[in-house]
Amino acid sequence: MSNVYIMDHPLIQHKIGIMRRKTTSTKEFRDLVSEVAMLICYEATRKLPLTEIEIETPLMRTVAKEIEGKKLCIVPILRAGLHMADGILTLIPNAKVGHIGLYRNEETLEPVEYFCKLPSDAAEREMYVVDPMLATGGSAVAAINLLKKRGIKKITFLCLIAAPEGVARLTSEHPDVDVYIGNLDERLNENGYILPGLGDAGDRIYGTK
Repeated sequence: MSNVYIMDHPLIQHKIGIMRRKTTSTKEFRDLVSEVAMLICYEATRKLPLTEIEIETPLMRTVAKEIEGKKLCIVPILRAGLHMADGILTLIPNAKVGHIGLYRNEETLEPVEYFCKLPSDAAEREMYVVDPMLATGGSAVAAINLLKKRGIKKITFLCLIAAPEGVARLTSEHPDVDVYIGNLDERLNENGYILPGLGDAGDRIYGTK
Protein backbone atom coordinates (compact mmCIF):
# COMPACT_ATOMS: atom_id res chain seq x y z
CA MET A 1 0.00 0.00 0.00
CA SER A 2 1.96 2.95 -1.31
CA ASN A 3 -0.03 5.57 0.63
CA VAL A 4 0.39 3.92 4.06
CA TYR A 5 3.38 5.04 6.12
CA ILE A 6 4.30 3.14 9.29
CA MET A 7 6.67 5.02 11.55
CA ASP A 8 9.99 3.41 12.45
CA HIS A 9 11.55 6.32 14.35
CA PRO A 10 13.06 5.14 17.67
CA LEU A 11 11.48 7.99 19.65
CA ILE A 12 8.01 7.10 18.39
CA GLN A 13 8.47 3.42 19.18
CA HIS A 14 9.89 4.19 22.62
CA LYS A 15 7.02 6.49 23.56
CA ILE A 16 4.36 4.09 22.26
CA GLY A 17 5.96 1.36 24.38
CA ILE A 18 5.45 3.50 27.49
CA MET A 19 1.86 4.25 26.49
CA ARG A 20 1.06 0.53 26.24
CA ARG A 21 1.89 -0.12 29.88
CA LYS A 22 -1.17 -0.34 32.11
CA THR A 23 0.83 1.33 34.90
CA THR A 24 1.34 4.55 32.88
CA SER A 25 -0.48 7.41 34.62
CA THR A 26 -3.25 9.46 33.03
CA LYS A 27 -1.05 12.56 32.90
CA GLU A 28 1.88 10.72 31.35
CA PHE A 29 -0.37 8.97 28.83
CA ARG A 30 -1.97 12.28 27.87
CA ASP A 31 1.42 13.94 27.39
CA LEU A 32 2.67 11.03 25.30
CA VAL A 33 -0.34 11.19 22.98
CA SER A 34 0.54 14.81 22.17
CA GLU A 35 4.25 14.06 21.79
CA VAL A 36 3.80 11.06 19.48
CA ALA A 37 1.22 12.95 17.40
CA MET A 38 3.73 15.77 16.96
CA LEU A 39 6.42 13.34 15.81
CA ILE A 40 4.07 11.62 13.34
CA CYS A 41 2.96 15.01 12.04
CA TYR A 42 6.60 15.89 11.40
CA GLU A 43 6.72 12.97 8.95
CA ALA A 44 3.26 13.57 7.51
CA THR A 45 4.08 17.17 6.57
CA ARG A 46 7.28 16.24 4.75
CA LYS A 47 5.61 16.70 1.34
CA LEU A 48 4.15 20.15 1.99
CA PRO A 49 5.08 22.45 -0.92
CA LEU A 50 7.52 25.28 -0.30
CA THR A 51 7.88 28.68 -1.91
CA GLU A 52 10.80 31.09 -1.86
CA ILE A 53 10.54 34.58 -0.38
CA GLU A 54 13.03 37.38 0.03
CA ILE A 55 13.84 38.32 3.63
CA GLU A 56 16.37 40.43 5.49
CA THR A 57 18.63 38.86 8.08
CA PRO A 58 20.55 41.03 10.60
CA LEU A 59 23.41 41.00 8.06
CA MET A 60 21.93 41.01 4.54
CA ARG A 61 18.99 40.26 2.28
CA THR A 62 18.58 36.64 1.22
CA VAL A 63 16.07 34.11 -0.06
CA ALA A 64 14.32 31.83 2.45
CA LYS A 65 11.68 29.14 2.12
CA GLU A 66 8.25 28.98 3.67
CA ILE A 67 5.27 26.65 3.38
CA GLU A 68 3.24 27.54 0.32
CA GLY A 69 -0.40 28.43 0.92
CA LYS A 70 -0.39 27.65 4.66
CA LYS A 71 -4.03 26.50 4.46
CA LEU A 72 -3.93 23.58 6.87
CA CYS A 73 -6.62 22.27 9.19
CA ILE A 74 -6.42 19.70 11.98
CA VAL A 75 -9.59 17.64 12.45
CA PRO A 76 -9.61 15.49 15.60
CA ILE A 77 -12.25 12.80 15.91
CA LEU A 78 -13.81 13.43 19.33
CA ARG A 79 -12.96 12.88 21.97
CA ALA A 80 -9.66 10.97 21.92
CA GLY A 81 -8.29 12.90 18.94
CA LEU A 82 -8.19 16.19 20.86
CA HIS A 83 -4.82 15.59 22.49
CA MET A 84 -3.31 14.52 19.18
CA ALA A 85 -4.46 17.87 17.82
CA ASP A 86 -2.74 19.66 20.71
CA GLY A 87 0.58 18.06 19.80
CA ILE A 88 0.23 18.89 16.12
CA LEU A 89 -0.65 22.51 16.90
CA THR A 90 2.70 22.77 18.68
CA LEU A 91 4.30 22.29 15.26
CA ILE A 92 1.69 24.15 13.20
CA PRO A 93 0.27 26.79 15.56
CA ASN A 94 -1.49 28.72 12.78
CA ALA A 95 -3.50 25.76 11.52
CA LYS A 96 -7.25 25.94 11.92
CA VAL A 97 -9.08 23.21 13.83
CA GLY A 98 -12.32 21.41 12.98
CA HIS A 99 -14.08 18.76 15.05
CA ILE A 100 -15.95 15.59 14.16
CA GLY A 101 -17.92 13.77 16.84
CA LEU A 102 -18.47 10.04 16.43
CA TYR A 103 -19.23 7.28 18.88
CA ARG A 104 -19.16 3.55 18.30
CA ASN A 105 -22.33 1.49 18.47
CA GLU A 106 -21.18 -1.34 20.72
CA GLU A 107 -23.43 -3.86 18.98
CA THR A 108 -22.67 -3.11 15.33
CA LEU A 109 -19.21 -1.58 16.00
CA GLU A 110 -20.15 1.08 13.42
CA PRO A 111 -19.75 4.83 14.08
CA VAL A 112 -22.64 7.20 14.74
CA GLU A 113 -22.15 10.92 13.97
CA TYR A 114 -23.24 13.44 16.59
CA PHE A 115 -21.19 16.55 15.76
CA CYS A 116 -19.32 18.18 12.86
CA LYS A 117 -17.89 21.71 12.89
CA LEU A 118 -15.37 22.85 10.28
CA PRO A 119 -13.83 26.20 9.28
CA SER A 120 -15.89 28.17 6.75
CA ASP A 121 -13.12 27.80 4.16
CA ALA A 122 -12.65 24.07 4.80
CA ALA A 123 -12.93 23.12 1.12
CA GLU A 124 -9.81 25.18 0.39
CA ARG A 125 -7.73 23.55 3.11
CA GLU A 126 -5.58 20.45 3.45
CA MET A 127 -7.10 18.34 6.23
CA TYR A 128 -5.26 16.22 8.78
CA VAL A 129 -7.77 13.89 10.42
CA VAL A 130 -6.44 12.53 13.72
CA ASP A 131 -7.58 9.70 15.99
CA PRO A 132 -5.32 7.66 18.30
CA MET A 133 -6.72 4.27 17.23
CA LEU A 134 -7.52 2.85 13.79
CA ALA A 135 -9.35 -0.33 14.83
CA THR A 136 -12.20 -1.46 12.56
CA GLY A 137 -11.72 1.64 10.42
CA GLY A 138 -15.35 2.66 10.79
CA SER A 139 -14.78 6.02 12.47
CA ALA A 140 -11.96 7.04 10.12
CA VAL A 141 -14.01 6.13 7.04
CA ALA A 142 -17.09 7.96 8.38
CA ALA A 143 -15.06 11.09 9.21
CA ILE A 144 -13.46 11.18 5.78
CA ASN A 145 -16.86 10.60 4.14
CA LEU A 146 -18.14 13.71 5.96
CA LEU A 147 -15.21 15.79 4.73
CA LYS A 148 -15.53 14.65 1.14
CA LYS A 149 -19.25 15.43 1.15
CA ARG A 150 -18.25 19.00 2.01
CA GLY A 151 -15.99 19.23 -1.03
CA ILE A 152 -12.67 18.60 0.72
CA LYS A 153 -10.17 16.79 -1.47
CA LYS A 154 -6.79 16.89 0.30
CA ILE A 155 -7.05 14.60 3.32
CA THR A 156 -4.40 12.84 5.41
CA PHE A 157 -5.16 10.49 8.32
CA LEU A 158 -2.88 10.14 11.36
CA CYS A 159 -3.13 7.59 14.18
CA LEU A 160 -0.94 6.20 16.94
CA ILE A 161 -1.94 2.53 16.70
CA ALA A 162 -3.64 0.61 13.89
CA ALA A 163 -4.96 -2.90 13.27
CA PRO A 164 -4.52 -4.50 9.84
CA GLU A 165 -8.31 -4.75 9.50
CA GLY A 166 -8.74 -0.99 9.91
CA VAL A 167 -5.93 -0.17 7.51
CA ALA A 168 -7.42 -2.48 4.88
CA ARG A 169 -10.87 -0.91 5.18
CA LEU A 170 -9.62 2.69 5.16
CA THR A 171 -7.35 2.22 2.15
CA SER A 172 -10.03 0.27 0.29
CA GLU A 173 -12.74 2.90 0.74
CA HIS A 174 -10.43 5.93 0.49
CA PRO A 175 -7.39 4.97 -1.61
CA ASP A 176 -6.59 8.65 -2.21
CA VAL A 177 -5.96 9.37 1.49
CA ASP A 178 -2.42 9.12 2.89
CA VAL A 179 -2.31 7.21 6.18
CA TYR A 180 0.42 7.71 8.81
CA ILE A 181 0.59 5.12 11.59
CA GLY A 182 2.71 5.13 14.74
CA ASN A 183 2.64 1.32 15.00
CA LEU A 184 0.81 -1.43 13.13
CA ASP A 185 -0.43 -3.97 15.69
CA GLU A 186 -1.40 -7.63 15.30
CA ARG A 187 -5.20 -7.81 15.04
CA LEU A 188 -8.60 -6.98 16.52
CA ASN A 189 -10.22 -9.02 19.27
CA GLU A 190 -13.85 -10.16 19.22
CA ASN A 191 -14.94 -6.79 20.67
CA GLY A 192 -13.17 -4.74 18.01
CA TYR A 193 -10.26 -3.64 20.21
CA ILE A 194 -6.69 -3.59 18.91
CA LEU A 195 -4.28 -6.24 20.21
CA PRO A 196 -1.85 -5.81 21.88
CA GLY A 197 -3.01 -2.18 21.74
CA LEU A 198 -3.02 0.19 24.70
CA GLY A 199 -6.61 -0.04 25.93
CA ASP A 200 -9.29 2.57 25.29
CA ALA A 201 -7.36 5.72 24.36
CA GLY A 202 -10.17 8.10 25.34
CA ASP A 203 -10.57 6.55 28.78
CA ARG A 204 -6.82 6.59 29.38
CA ILE A 205 -6.47 10.22 28.25
CA TYR A 206 -9.32 11.49 30.44
CA GLY A 207 -9.10 9.00 33.31
CA THR A 208 -12.70 7.88 32.85
CA LYS A 209 -12.12 4.19 33.48
